[in-house]
Amino acid sequence: MGSNITAAVALRRVAAAFILAGLGTLAQAHHVPAAKFDTAQPRELHGKVSKVDWLNPHVHLFVEVEEGGSTTSWAVELESTVDLRRSGWTSSTVKSGDLITVRGTVARNGSRQLWGDEVILDASGQRVFTVKAAEPPRYADATGPTPRWPDGTPRLGPPAGKSGGYWAFPSEVALVEDGVSVAMDSHGLLSSIEEAAKVAPFQPWALDLYKYRQLNFLKDDPMFLDCKTQAGPRIFQRPLGVVLLEEPEHRRIRNFWGDGNQNWRTIFLDGREQTGLPDGNAEDPLYWGHAVGAWEGDTLVIDTVGFNDSFWFSNGGLPHTPQLHLVERYSRPVFGTLHYEVTIDDPGTYTRPWKASWDLVWVPDAELPVYYCQDNRP
Repeated sequence: MGSNITAAVALRRVAAAFILAGLGTLAQAHHVPAAKFDTAQPRELHGKVSKVDWLNPHVHLFVEVEEGGSTTSWAVELESTVDLRRSGWTSSTVKSGDLITVRGTVARNGSRQLWGDEVILDASGQRVFTVKAAEPPRYADATGPTPRWPDGTPRLGPPAGKSGGYWAFPSEVALVEDGVSVAMDSHGLLSSIEEAAKVAPFQPWALDLYKYRQLNFLKDDPMFLDCKTQAGPRIFQRPLGVVLLEEPEHRRIRNFWGDGNQNWRTIFLDGREQTGLPDGNAEDPLYWGHAVGAWEGDTLVIDTVGFNDSFWFSNGGLPHTPQLHLVERYSRPVFGTLHYEVTIDDPGTYTRPWKASWDLVWVPDAELPVYYCQDNRP
């Protein structure tokens, strides 16, 4: 059926402006660079590469720098292997022994780590490890008819006879209530913290926590600290895409995602009751809740409850409690567009239910990127 979750296809990494507290421009990485590096402290290094650490979630160059008659070792942090490969770079672009110049910003904790805004090979003057922003694919069928199963139900994956493909390039990168306009970057960081109360109908404690996470540059995000899973709407707003693997013979859909710890959840379409399963089981881990769905015309409606509160369900740090109840709606109005809508009902966090919606783009004949979340550096 449908898609294999194996080969590498690159996706969008967009340059984002970090404008809270006078931040400069940094490229998107696994974590928010501003959480770790202080753009108010630029630094330039000249040295010899001792090691190239070509790993996700970040590539690192280890550089020996002569300073004041002694040699110090620095770790230069770069984008992920997914971003760098997509932009044409490899693990052999820079080799041990190469002399390089690096310009970037230093770690907030005072350690000898640098975010590499620019890496230049001294021998040639070539700037390397630059990252290009990916673009959504363009193809003739994008506005064509919705593919369907023999019973007329819309297909949420590839058309009959095809394999591969996934949904990516979300039109919104963080949860914001429909009808509300706030400026934020690709990580979900607000341009102005004064607009925080507009994002959702917060309980007072939840607004305070949201502001704290924002002003802390999202550095406590458990997905970045411990490679914990993301869940809920967030999987439809991460940059590495999602697959909806339809299994009509089992009356279920498995939802795979390419970011974070590359996990999946099961959506049951077999008519079972929404019990919530407060203790979870093997098929319903509490990070993803218990999801039951049914088709209403051409829209798949999914009801999910039973979450824990050990993850962030949105980029940008919106809080939630175990009372979180999501009703998602998937529809495919044309071949190349998935419309996603979610109603959030969490009386422990918000003063009323609220809704957000956005579109994703079909990437045909492709597989999710090869990406593994791992703690390869502090």
